[in-house]
Amino acid sequence: MKRLLSLAMPAIFVLFAGAENVVTNVSVENLKMERDGGHICIDMNLVLSELDVESNRSVRLSPWLHKGSDSIPLPEVDIHGRRRYYYNLRNNKSMMVPGKDRMVYLASEAPEQVAYHEFLPFQDWMDGATLRIQRTDNGCCGHVLLNEHGDVGMYQERFFPELLYIKPSALREKRRTLEGRAYIDFPVDQTIIYPDYRRNSIELAAIRATIDTIRDDADARIDTVWLKGFASPESPYSHNTDLAKGRTEALRHYIQQLYRFDNVTMITDFEPEDWAGLRLAVEGSNLDHRNEILNLIDSDMEPDKKEAKIKRMYPQDYQFMLQTYYPALRHTDYKVSYVIRTYHDPVEILAVMKEHPQNLSLDEFYIAAADLEPGSDEFTEVFETAVRMYPEDTLANLNAANAAMRQGDLAKAARYIDKAGDSPEAIYARGALAIRVRDFETARRYLAEAKEAGLAKAAETLDELEKRISYSPNNN
Repeated sequence: MKRLLSLAMPAIFVLFAGAENVVTNVSVENLKMERDGGHICIDMNLVLSELDVESNRSVRLSPWLHKGSDSIPLPEVDIHGRRRYYYNLRNNKSMMVPGKDRMVYLASEAPEQVAYHEFLPFQDWMDGATLRIQRTDNGCCGHVLLNEHGDVGMYQERFFPELLYIKPSALREKRRTLEGRAYIDFPVDQTIIYPDYRRNSIELAAIRATIDTIRDDADARIDTVWLKGFASPESPYSHNTDLAKGRTEALRHYIQQLYRFDNVTMITDFEPEDWAGLRLAVEGSNLDHRNEILNLIDSDMEPDKKEAKIKRMYPQDYQFMLQTYYPALRHTDYKVSYVIRTYHDPVEILAVMKEHPQNLSLDEFYIAAADLEPGSDEFTEVFETAVRMYPEDTLANLNAANAAMRQGDLAKAARYIDKAGDSPEAIYARGALAIRVRDFETARRYLAEAKEAGLAKAAETLDELEKRISYSPNNN
């Protein structure tokens, strides 16, 4: 299955120096080390207010990034005593010219704080590199009077494992169904529909609205209309059979007169007496003989005998049921089944998502997301909409969890991931979430489980987690 991988998260840094001296009488404030695409930006204030440089001396502050055998020097800051400044100006002019490699100050004119800013290409080894400052004091004839260094801080990428977005399988056919229940009134013992009789205009309008909703969508095609009529139990069963069947046919005929369906199958069914509906009503009631009536409904007795016994033994309850429950048992259930065309263009899918998100398959949501920037609001909205359309689907919940995690909404990610199933990718996502909340023991357990299930990315992430935990004493 195809997967989308997340972009790297922002970096962090561990500050060592704070307001204390990094080297003698020099401290650092407001350190910031940030990654900006392919570059790393280093900002800090070098505090020189306690620095006292004698007239014939110079102090050189040399920052550099260092990790193992790799290092890179950064622009230097030179502070010269008065006599040394003018001596160097006469004899070593090149080292006195400020530029991209150095800043030069006369001690008496040096600011109390130097705003230090450097922007340099990022290299992989810089992840975990330490920023150091070396102080070198020189006297007459270039004698080194002091040579020391101190650590300012460590740059480290925020550890955020790649997120695996799972591409759902494409559907061969996108079939949808709209359902409803109509309570159409018929004159006693008749099977003819009178549209203006009692509430029929409202009930028939609801059926038309269901069909029109689909017919008005140019991307949808109705292929089946299913009708099932029910009658209530108060008449003989054979008579109710004729009523249920005849009234269902009447509704079919009414619909066929309204619409010229091409290649649409009309299916009719009927149930003479809706005992299941009656049972549901009685079960939720406060009838005096509720339990006894339920026992009779559940019995194997023939319908006519069952109804007659309830009427005979519990006449008051029966009259209440006849007036209150029986009218709702005379209904027609309907389903309109339709097929929606397939979308392939991400731009079109996003447009459909705004107006008719129910028309999209999970595969189509994924196609749209794959064309967007991971972590962007629009990217997240796609997976949020997908899980809203398919709230119980494990892949929809997994992808939505990853999208929420990518944006830092960990509470929402946790809710989605609870419904993401137990696939190796879902277990891996739980490990990724545990890393985000810095529960490394739980992360280890989930990543090890996903690794055991054969997910290669879990093995890589587990190894990286162990390296970073062991590398940083503070687990940062």
